[in-house]
Amino acid sequence: MSTELFLNFLAIKMDGRKVAGHQYKINLSTADNGEKFLIELSNSTLTNVEGYLHNDPDLSMTINRTDLETVIAGDKDLEAQFADGTATFEGDIGILVVLAAAMVDFDPLFGVLPCTRDPQHTEPHSEAIQAVTGLPPIE
Repeated sequence: MSTELFLNFLAIKMDGRKVAGHQYKINLSTADNGEKFLIELSNSTLTNVEGYLHNDPDLSMTINRTDLETVIAGDKDLEAQFADGTATFEGDIGILVVLAAAMVDFDPLFGVLPCTRDPQHTEPHSEAIQAVTGLPPIE
């Protein structure tokens, strides 16, 4: 997964209602491959721009891309990376606490359109990523 895709995934996973009123500018640099990202939280939306850094960020983080992969895979969290010196930061680290608290796990079987999911229907042995076919249309 590319760094940009990972940051976009975090933006999708974030519940904007939990960060309403917060505004942050974060610089992320991956030292081993030279990537740089400006990450901005504004209007309850997390966005990123590759190739740019803010002149006056609230938080700057530097981590090797190879070490970021352990965060992406869930093998080691970012806090542990900071604690052992693998990653460094400058600025308000509390921003990450706010963002982490806004991350939610979503149901991959959510109804795409309102009122299209039958609340009475359950698939006893279906997998979350498995398509359920042959169901009658919901009226």
